[in-house]
Amino acid sequence: MSPAVDTVGLVGTGVIGAGWAVRALARGCRVVAWDPADGAEGRLRAAVDRAWPAAVRLGLFPGADRRKLSWAGSAEEVAVDADWIQENAPEDEELKRHLLRRLDAAANPATVIASSSSGLLPSRLQSGCRHPERILVGHPFNPVYLLPLVEVVAGRETSPACVERAVAFYDDLVMHPLVVRNEIEGYLSDRLQEALWREILHLVNDGVATTGELDDAVVYGPGLRWAAMGTNLTFHLAGGAGGMAHTLSQFGPALKLPWTKLAAPELTADLARAMAHGCAEQAGGRSVEELEELRDDYLLAVMRALRPVGIGAGRIIAEREARIHAAAAAGAGAGGAGSAGGPWTPGTEVAAPLELYEAQVEPDWVDYNDHMTEAAFLVAFGWASDKLFRYIGIDEAYRDGGHSFYTVETHLNYLREAALGEPIRVSTQVLGIDAKRLHFFHSMHHGSSGELLCTTEQMLVHVDTAAGRSAPIRPGPAAALAAVAEAHARLPAPPQAGRRMSIG
Repeated sequence: MSPAVDTVGLVGTGVIGAGWAVRALARGCRVVAWDPADGAEGRLRAAVDRAWPAAVRLGLFPGADRRKLSWAGSAEEVAVDADWIQENAPEDEELKRHLLRRLDAAANPATVIASSSSGLLPSRLQSGCRHPERILVGHPFNPVYLLPLVEVVAGRETSPACVERAVAFYDDLVMHPLVVRNEIEGYLSDRLQEALWREILHLVNDGVATTGELDDAVVYGPGLRWAAMGTNLTFHLAGGAGGMAHTLSQFGPALKLPWTKLAAPELTADLARAMAHGCAEQAGGRSVEELEELRDDYLLAVMRALRPVGIGAGRIIAEREARIHAAAAAGAGAGGAGSAGGPWTPGTEVAAPLELYEAQVEPDWVDYNDHMTEAAFLVAFGWASDKLFRYIGIDEAYRDGGHSFYTVETHLNYLREAALGEPIRVSTQVLGIDAKRLHFFHSMHHGSSGELLCTTEQMLVHVDTAAGRSAPIRPGPAAALAAVAEAHARLPAPPQAGRRMSIG
């Protein structure tokens, strides 16, 4: 699978432009960028390098490569070279209109031009362009390379086909394109954020609370609920069996009370100092780069925590993983030696052992000594097992058909420590199969030294998930496993296989 858009053009390479660069490069696209500021190319490449570890942990598509980033000499050069153009200039309407007219004059008429504006009206931005029908707003959220939301806003002259292409493009980047049905300043999400921001300014201005206290009021309470359910579904649950109707009847009268002040206070020098001082205290001496790394860590942790329940950003994480697997399978062709993760097909050579999974030790895998925990080794082996399943043809479609493997026994042997950021790779040997069971062995090695770090031996049973009992392996995976077992029969049994724990 290759991206629907081969080359993404970026004009403006600040925080948002750099985020788009990482998102597109991680998808396997080429990126051509331009910014008139002195030193912009160096800053962009440095920003991509800083964000790349987070992109790796989120998951890279086949072909993802930072070397696919190139620099253009002008906005016009970007427009000529790109299949999709994302404009990321400062939030200045006249500047954006001038830049969009330049891009519109140079680009192929079929190329969509999207502005990353966070609140300007696209009807005004497209004014004066030769092809206003292909201009719209694609408003992302920082960091663009992690957060999936992008608001798609059409202007009066934007064609429906352009909106459809925008939705398809952002979906291909594994984002959540939210079409704003009515053109309005600030769109949807920023208007909601702005309302909360104005109330924060009032509370700080009135001396009611500090910036840290107000952030605590979100972080430890509603923010955790908002991550998966937003405001409305949260309030629906607050109404108990009566749902939102009961919530409104119970708390509706409170809306008449003077609890909030929606109009923004005057941004005096004193208020600006109070806000800046409070945030500096919260930062605790940490640099912006350090805080960005912390932010990326916790965003990945929250999104991954939501993955098992398939809700909110967790659903997008699961979808990204599935698409990466599908792209790897399509790119691997017949699967060859099994190192690319492509599916087995009849008649192809099977590697002995299989080499299907490699990764880096991630922050949420380590303890206070920065070493992988016992559970993290099993997590990594779980991903290696998932690669094996996909190799033999067990994927989302197979599981949706009501069949899967369940683990019934696991033995782990811990041999060496693995530290934060170190590379690991896992080799897999099938020890035995029958009609319903799979017996295999994973060996985890250090990705650079080759040192053996940990092993696991596992027995799995094939299950009819609807019936809740064991069932014969379906023909496709059964044939693949038979081929793997035959190829692996020549391998010596691992010394750790079949061990029992005892003293003396």
